[in-house]
Parts: sequence; structure tokens; C-alpha cells
Amino acid sequence: MRLLVFGGTGGLGGELTRQAGPAAVAVGSRDADLRDPAAVRDLVRRVRPDAIVNAAYRQDDWVVTADGAAHVAAAARSCGVRLVHVSSDAVFSGVAGRYDETCPPAPATVYGAAKAAAETAVRAVDAGAVIARTSLIVGGPRTVIAARVHAGGVFFTDDVRCPVDVGDLATALLELAASPYAGVHHVAGADAVSRYELARLIAARDGLDPASVVAGSRAAAGLSGAGDVRLDCAFTQARLTVTLRGARDFLTAGPAGPG
Repeated sequence: MRLLVFGGTGGLGGELTRQAGPAAVAVGSRDADLRDPAAVRDLVRRVRPDAIVNAAYRQDDWVVTADGAAHVAAAARSCGVRLVHVSSDAVFSGVAGRYDETCPPAPATVYGAAKAAAETAVRAVDAGAVIARTSLIVGGPRTVIAARVHAGGVFFTDDVRCPVDVGDLATALLELAASPYAGVHHVAGADAVSRYELARLIAARDGLDPASVVAGSRAAAGLSGAGDVRLDCAFTQARLTVTLRGARDFLTAGPAGPG
């Protein structure tokens, strides 16, 4: 399968490209401006992929995150290419705690609103696309959450997510790209853990002292936004051959790779 990966220079994009092999084409922000629908369409026509995974986003850029998703979906639809759009648990407010694929977005942040808008655009443009919502993506020491643990800082005990191993997530996305499925799928880890517990697990995996991880709370910091967002992945897991392991599993399975 010839795969085109938008956001291909990030941690997830790199793992997708690695797993897909020589037929994968990784595209970063320097290679394609997602703000420009004509440029996106021309790139898809030039590469002529069998499938696209759009893992591109910028937390502080609505146009790239929301409009860019619409441009990718329009290009995929016009070229007859299978699309898997990577979304986020940030589309939920955390009020309900647990969310399955039938739950409508209710974002509590600007970034969450941009990801929800992207989902709406993708569904409207390409009804056959997969929208894959995920959670905190954990890879090697250089990936975002692990790098924060190495740098030190405060990790909240009242901020709960379902972290996913980057390798498990990439495998699941490739399975979905090759599948006949469409619509929303939840692709996150099996364990609901706080950011504090996650940081301690990462520290232990990477040979740091878990006791050095500093605990804090969103409430004490006066922060709004989603505190407890647990993606229920039972529906999607039943469709996949890869097991979406929980953080307590994949972070104690052995040393991480360099990424």
C-alpha cells in the first residue's frame, strides 16, 4: 500500500512511515502548506497514494488544524484516496469522564474546538473516511511527554487520560487504512492513568527516579479545561488485530526506542 502521511516528521508520522516501509511518503510542514487547498490537492495527485493518514496539527494554529483537515479530506475525496484522519480526546470536555465513539464532541479548549471542527469537516467532505481519536502518545525519551519527564516539572494527579504506545497506535491506523471501515474510531490505551502516574511510569522505564516526579493538580493551579477524559475503545478494539495496550503494560515491557 502506497501511503501518504501528513505530519510525517512528527513522532507518530515517523512511526507510521517506519512501519509502512519504502512505499510511504512522509510530508512535513516544509513540504506542504495545509493552508493551501490547491497545494494539498496537487501533492496528492503527484504522489498518487492508496491511502492517506493525516496526523498533522498545530495546537496554536486553527487554520492548520481545522481548515487543513478539510483541505486534506477534499483532496482525498477528489482523488479517490482512502483517508484516516487522526483526531484527539481534546474534543471532549471531561464532564462525562468516559466517552465512546457515539459521544458528540464537547470541547473545553480552543485546540479541542479546532479538532472538533476538523472532524466535522472530514465527515462532511468524505463520508468514507476514518476519524481516529487518540490520547497521549508515548514513545521514546525524545517524544513530547517523555521529554517533559526528563526535563522535570509538575504533573497533575487530577488530569486523566488513556495513553497509547506510538507503535500500537501506528499499527492500528495502518489496519484502519486497509480496512473497509468508516466513521469515528477510538484508538487509545487500555489504562486510564493520571499524568502524574504516567510520568512516574516513564521515569521508571527510562532509568530515572520516579520519586523525583513532582505531583500537582489542575484544581490547585486554577486551570480550566478537560480534566478526566477516558476513551472507551471497545468498539474499535474488536475490529483490530493489534492490541491497544495500557500504559502500565507497555511502559514496563522493556526499554523504549530512541524516538
